[in-house]
Amino acid sequence: MIIRYKNDGKGRSVPVARIYTQKEHPITNSQIDKDALWAIRKIQQTGGEAYIVGGAIRDMMLGRKPKDFDIATSLSPRQVQRLFWNARIIGRRFRIVHLFFGSKIIEVTTFRSDEENFEDGRNNLFGTIEQDAKRRDFSINSLYYNPANGHLIDFNDALSDFRKHQIRSLIPLSYTFTEDPVRMIRALKYQATTGFRLRHDVKKAIRKNAAMIETCSTSRLTEEVSKILSSGSSAKIFENLRKYGLLAFILPCWAQYASIPAVSDSLKALDQKISEAQKEGQSISKEEQIYAFIKPLLVLDTSQVMSAEELFHEIFRQTKILISPMTPPNYELEKAVDMILADMGIRRSRARKSAEARAPRKKPNTMGRKSAANEELSVVPAKKHKKRKKKNPKSGKIVMPPEPKTLAEEHDL
Repeated sequence: MIIRYKNDGKGRSVPVARIYTQKEHPITNSQIDKDALWAIRKIQQTGGEAYIVGGAIRDMMLGRKPKDFDIATSLSPRQVQRLFWNARIIGRRFRIVHLFFGSKIIEVTTFRSDEENFEDGRNNLFGTIEQDAKRRDFSINSLYYNPANGHLIDFNDALSDFRKHQIRSLIPLSYTFTEDPVRMIRALKYQATTGFRLRHDVKKAIRKNAAMIETCSTSRLTEEVSKILSSGSSAKIFENLRKYGLLAFILPCWAQYASIPAVSDSLKALDQKISEAQKEGQSISKEEQIYAFIKPLLVLDTSQVMSAEELFHEIFRQTKILISPMTPPNYELEKAVDMILADMGIRRSRARKSAEARAPRKKPNTMGRKSAANEELSVVPAKKHKKRKKKNPKSGKIVMPPEPKTLAEEHDL
């Protein structure tokens, strides 16, 4: 282990981080996405700092395969955008960069500043890696891995929390959940997915601020519920949300029936199905997840004779009420309703076409190539293409356009 020091301004060297070498932690480059490695090498070759951070490190520390790989860097969003032609800057409050590789997106964030007074609102300033580490939500998400030398950098004694199997907030609890109430959902999700325990002060803060979740936008909460259903631990997570008082604010109608055994059994069956699919490198569709979520709670009047269309609309109506105010795409809900009708031995001839008509068509991604991992960083070859002839308006002569020198220049042309 290596100790990283800094000058405290009074001529004294104080330790700020523990650096663990490749032999002292379980993470290897073979576990990391090749395009993420390529992007980090490219940033580092320009003189910038770049590390794999966040959930990917947490998952690899627990011996799991990460879904996504995020990068933290010392370069500003504009500098990153200039470096990668397949980059797009997003966000208003804190700008980040998305790198597009086919259907895959790698998120690149600039180190955030760690202001002492969080309440002053200045929480979107750029800073150093040390400051950025203090702005992470929980200690288990605050490790930085450098693929160039295999070093794992720990500014917050996070490895100690991994050994103790505990989840600790890095941002003051008087502020963290009011700044972003969704962190409460994430804390309970991490508790369920990692098996770690929440520290007593975190539990107390969640119960105190549970009602703050109402201030979050419907779109963000819809996204969080979708992530929970696809996590493979939805039964535990929803039970945690109910236990700490958040579920009633997220899904007020569904929460009233969350304690029914049939609901828990359906979610556990979904979790088992997702776990088995993940082992085989597959996934469970969104409509199957919604189906498991609502099926046990549907109530149909069997004394009334209804057509297939009438049954469809009645189930669809109940589904919208149960999941309100969540707003998943209607085509996913329609497909889930079709699955419920199929269980009843009913097939609606127009239902499949209607659901598919609402589904977004897949368009070719023009933002990035499929993979850049094997490309040379020093020289990027240009693709050959047909030259377009143009006439000079003054002389009338045909002028050939200049041959692009790089893929980025070709993209601009």
